[in-house]
Formats: sequence, structure tokens, C-alpha cells
Amino acid sequence: METVNIDIVSDVVCPWCYLGKNRLAQAIANVSGEINVAVQWRPYQLNPDLPPEGVDHKQHLAAKLGGQAAVDDAHRMLENLGMEDGVAFNFDAVKVSPNTLDAHRLIRWAATSGEAAQAELVNLLFKAYFEEGRNVGEHSVLLNIAEQGGLERPVIAALLASDADKQAVKQEIDMAREIGVTGVPCFIIEQQYAVMGAQSVEVLSSALREIAQMKAEHPAH
Repeated sequence: METVNIDIVSDVVCPWCYLGKNRLAQAIANVSGEINVAVQWRPYQLNPDLPPEGVDHKQHLAAKLGGQAAVDDAHRMLENLGMEDGVAFNFDAVKVSPNTLDAHRLIRWAATSGEAAQAELVNLLFKAYFEEGRNVGEHSVLLNIAEQGGLERPVIAALLASDADKQAVKQEIDMAREIGVTGVPCFIIEQQYAVMGAQSVEVLSSALREIAQMKAEHPAH
């Protein structure tokens, strides 16, 4: 059975990334038994210039999207899509647009415990932000999520208090931009095929099958 490797370039405050995650999970379920899929989460910051304490979410979005009416429209559309994909968006609960650098450091550290641990942590971060309105830029929130995800709280507390991996995360984000990632989610399959945006389950399933077939026909020497 072929293994297809996917790097997901994503930001934890991107609603499309949350939808994309659930759609990919569905696509992986569709091809289970045919293909093994290995997933690695990679960092991206939609708003790298936000201060560490974050900014008012509603004001920030209104400025970005061109007014409150545009924000309301976008949220309504996302809530409807979320219902189809198992995401209970609660935008009213979101008060802060955080700087996500520390959340990305946490995702990076979770990877050392394996693919499943990283996936669980990413899921907890999305859920905390979009469904519970928690500020995922705050260390206390990140520590609770880390503990919930099975990571060692004292270890993560010491790491968060330091500058550990800040540069490494920023370099990864720069690298994503250099290879042409301008929006997220971006699914990079086998380090050479990029699928941009929260594509449908059907598109993702087809992409996995096609690339698995190509790998089978042209095995690496």
C-alpha cells in the first residue's frame, strides 16, 4: 500500500484551515484501505505583525474585510459550511485576534510526540479558538491545551517562557512564502504538488488517489 505524505501549511486563526482539516480527514477516511496518508502540520501567519497580546477581533476583521457587513456575510457563509463539515463555528465568542507564533511553536513541539499527537493538538487549538472563543495567543490558554493534548505542562511552560524555536518557525513561514504559498490552507503533497484552499472532500480524495497511483507507477530509485 502506497504512503502519500502531506504537509499542511496552515494558521490556527484561519477558518478555512479548520474546514480544510476536517475535509482532509474525510478524504483520508475515503481512501483508507487503499492508501496510507502521513500528515505534517506546517506554520503560516496570516497576521505576523499583530502584537503579542493580540488586537480586538471585530475591529481587526472589519478593517481587513471592508466593514462589519462584509464580516457578517463571511461569518454566515462559514457557519453554513461548518455545519456540513462538522465545525461548530461560534464567531460571536471570538474576542481577540491573537499573534499565533507561540501556537505554532506548540504545534512544532507536539510533533516530537508523533503525528497523532500533533494532529490532536492542532484540532484542540482550532476548537478552542473558533468554537470556544479562547485566546490562543495567551500562554495560560496554550498550556491548558498542551496538557489536554497529553503534553508535559512543566516542559511546555519552560519552552514558552523562552525563545525556543521562534526563529525556526519564522524560517518555515518564510520558506512557505518563498515557494509561493500566499494563502492557507495549502496542502503540499509529496513535496511537489500544491493544492490550495479548503478544497472539497472529492477533490482531495482524487488528488490522493492520483498521486498514490503515480508513486506506484514510478517508484523512487
